[in-house]
Amino acid sequence: MQEQLEIINTWSAENGQLAMWLGLAILLTLSWCANFLVKHILLRGVFHLLNLEKQQCEQRGLDLRFVARLANVVPALVISTLIHKVPQLPSLIVQVTINVTNAFVVLTIAIALSNLLNLINSLYSRRPDARNKPIKGYIQLLTIVIYAVAVILMIAALFDRSPLILLSGLGAMAAVLMLIFQDTILSLVASVQISSNDVIRVGDWVEMPQLNADGDVIDIALHTVKVQNWDRTITTIPTRRFMTDPFKNWRGMQESGGRRIKRSLMLDQQSISFVSKEQIKALSRFKLLQQYLQEKQAEIDSWNAQLAEQGKEPVNTRRITNIGTFRAYVLHYLKNHAGVHQQMITMVRQLSPTADGLPLEIYCFTNTTAWVVYEGIQSDIFDHLYAILPEFGLRVYQHPSGLDLRELKLTALPQQQD
Repeated sequence: MQEQLEIINTWSAENGQLAMWLGLAILLTLSWCANFLVKHILLRGVFHLLNLEKQQCEQRGLDLRFVARLANVVPALVISTLIHKVPQLPSLIVQVTINVTNAFVVLTIAIALSNLLNLINSLYSRRPDARNKPIKGYIQLLTIVIYAVAVILMIAALFDRSPLILLSGLGAMAAVLMLIFQDTILSLVASVQISSNDVIRVGDWVEMPQLNADGDVIDIALHTVKVQNWDRTITTIPTRRFMTDPFKNWRGMQESGGRRIKRSLMLDQQSISFVSKEQIKALSRFKLLQQYLQEKQAEIDSWNAQLAEQGKEPVNTRRITNIGTFRAYVLHYLKNHAGVHQQMITMVRQLSPTADGLPLEIYCFTNTTAWVVYEGIQSDIFDHLYAILPEFGLRVYQHPSGLDLRELKLTALPQQQD
């Protein structure tokens, strides 16, 4: 064995360049083989312990990328350990390679730990009490600490210095760096928070009234976010403002597939009354009201029958009102409308009376989020309701216009002349 080593050393001394390249090729081959073996053994071992296949892990939302990340440490260790064995390789290249591989090992471990923390957070979020006691904030804090420590260790490894030396000089430079790069640091932190929390994405419709922004996000950069407003102007917003100022993101509405209609009919309160038998007969012509009127009348008759003698006085009995009937008609109309999302809440309700009339609010969702189509559906609904309102003996309230005052004056003139 000793003689073979002497022969190899002699050959290496005589063929320096060839020996160096051959040694590098052998070293790279060994590192690749180590990476291949460890990945397969490690990954298969983890899946075997969990009794899961890789596809099953993906279906269950288990992100096991940290295992593959840790496997990348092995070839780096092989290179840093055996690089000095390569013959005729300059000492400077050997030292630089060792420093770079050590920094790579630190970075790989940091990324693996970050992926592991994300996996822990994903598993914890499946617990029933996770919504009340989330740990995402703590996970993000640990991730920041891990990357901060990793950066210091990587710099120390690259320059072959002790991390304590870097930490001693960092305190003196912190104030200067904070002053010079204040905006950049704030924007960087905001960008990380926006990305990790999925606050906004390119294509989101955002609304920030205090900055006159109302439109689609077209670009997210380190310092600024560009929003193209609906009038085609572009508003440039500092990235950090999305973490400090309130704003509305309409992405949830767009992803839900329905857009809300929340609008009121202002009814004249003086037009509200009980419905007579003749009016009930006339309203029975409406297909949407036939079942409601039958059930309501049966309920009222049953109630009134229990009053006995007192039921002979109309003031003691229950009766159908025109506004209640109209409210039932609107609800059935919405539930049969082709443009209304039937899996989302649909409601017709009265709000508190105002000086401008009694608000009858229509609350529902369209089955589309497209702006133009949404406005068309909303207009069609209220076109019909305004037109059908007189059938119930109701009137829409509005302030007197000039024409109303003129007609009132013309009506009063003949009486004054008499």
